[in-house]
Amino acid sequence: MKRSRIKAIIEEGAVGSEVIVCGWVRTFRNNQFIALNDGSTIKTLQCVVDRDATPEDLLKRISTGAALRMTGKIIASQGQGQSIELQVAELKILGDSDAEKYPLQPKRHSLEFLRDIAHLRMRTNTFSAVFRIRHAAAFAIHEFFNKRGFVYIHSPIVTGSDAEGAGEMFQVTTLDLNDTPKTEEGKVDFKKDFFGKATNLTVSGQLEAELGALALSDVYTFAPTFRAENSNTSRHLAEFWMIEPEIAFADIHDDMDLAEDMLKYIIQYVLDNCNDDLEFLENRLIGEEKNKPQNERSPMPLREKLKFCLEESYERLTYTEAIRILMNSKPNKKKKFQFVIEEWGADLQSEHERYLVEKHFKKPVILIDYPKDIKAFYMRLNDDEKTVAAMDILFPGIGEIVGGSQREERLDVLKRRMTDFDIPHEEMDWFLDTRRFGTCPHAGFGLGFERMIMFVTGMANIRDVIPFPRFPGSAEF
Repeated sequence: MKRSRIKAIIEEGAVGSEVIVCGWVRTFRNNQFIALNDGSTIKTLQCVVDRDATPEDLLKRISTGAALRMTGKIIASQGQGQSIELQVAELKILGDSDAEKYPLQPKRHSLEFLRDIAHLRMRTNTFSAVFRIRHAAAFAIHEFFNKRGFVYIHSPIVTGSDAEGAGEMFQVTTLDLNDTPKTEEGKVDFKKDFFGKATNLTVSGQLEAELGALALSDVYTFAPTFRAENSNTSRHLAEFWMIEPEIAFADIHDDMDLAEDMLKYIIQYVLDNCNDDLEFLENRLIGEEKNKPQNERSPMPLREKLKFCLEESYERLTYTEAIRILMNSKPNKKKKFQFVIEEWGADLQSEHERYLVEKHFKKPVILIDYPKDIKAFYMRLNDDEKTVAAMDILFPGIGEIVGGSQREERLDVLKRRMTDFDIPHEEMDWFLDTRRFGTCPHAGFGLGFERMIMFVTGMANIRDVIPFPRFPGSAEF
């Protein structure tokens, strides 16, 4: 007989069946009642031990955190809180846990404390729920693109190009940092490095995805990306995951349609498959925000917020129209925005994005046609020569969740834009080849996976939606 997962046992509720269960002890009451969890569900299975027939030394070893294997019969529970329970016939301790030293006692722990023991925090209700939802969202993304005939591209982690032109990249080298070879000019001689040139960890798989799209039509990447920003905020990580689809023979409107469809597919999949975890996280958030001022609380309960992003088509408008709305808004006129909008060309902040979504339109918003000076070099220049065919999708409580654009397919214009951004043409000659040989209209976008998981779980800190967060001063585990 093989072990059964607790989720399956609870869902099937097969009274009278003989099962084997394995898991970790959450609580042990009255030398009789074990609350066992195996990570397959947020729920625990009550396992009832015959304390009179069980050796005392074995009972003493049953403590929070211990790993157990039990065989027994599923029976109808006479107690409150569960409909079934396991009548234990045989119990084996697979791994002891010293109750006095185990840091996860059956009480509420702060997220800051749990961040310091990230190697154990997945055993808590909060983080087991978050990471089951993270799994479901990842599966939904692959399923969404697979159903639409997209090809999954594995973009490189080590790269010689800076896709964003940001310059904040982690350098990759095998050179001896205590004895670095130098050129005649006294600079580091990267020709003697492993790749024969300066290389970095990628900030985006977009450029490689473009290469794929201009051969395979519809592709996507889903891979880790890296930013060396010295930013200690609740919204930034040094290592995070990005979903970056690229579609050939497509314009900005096709791009918006694809992004809206994808977001709705992910949300619907999580709602359909993770209700127990969502319910727990929703109640947790309500309890956490009780003592906060009203304006600092979430705009709506978690599952209501997710349904809010499913029920209507997203409002689409230009950046110029959004600026006009914001400049005429009460918070702007009364200078209640932290960043007051004074003129066209301003880079929108989260407070402006949330105002548009939560107060003005009361639904998700897609902004298009941003000023060229605040967007990347590869975005298609519009006929007005002032704006680019860029789009951002804005969600309640979080602001921007997706950023994308129609790509600049015209060789002469792309080269001009690269010059404006001081991007050397010779280093990107491979990229320019796609515009020399069979160029066509194409578009794509990026979704920061952790930003999406923050949205669907209600977690406020991005470090709490990735198993082992990397940020300035921390590369533990």
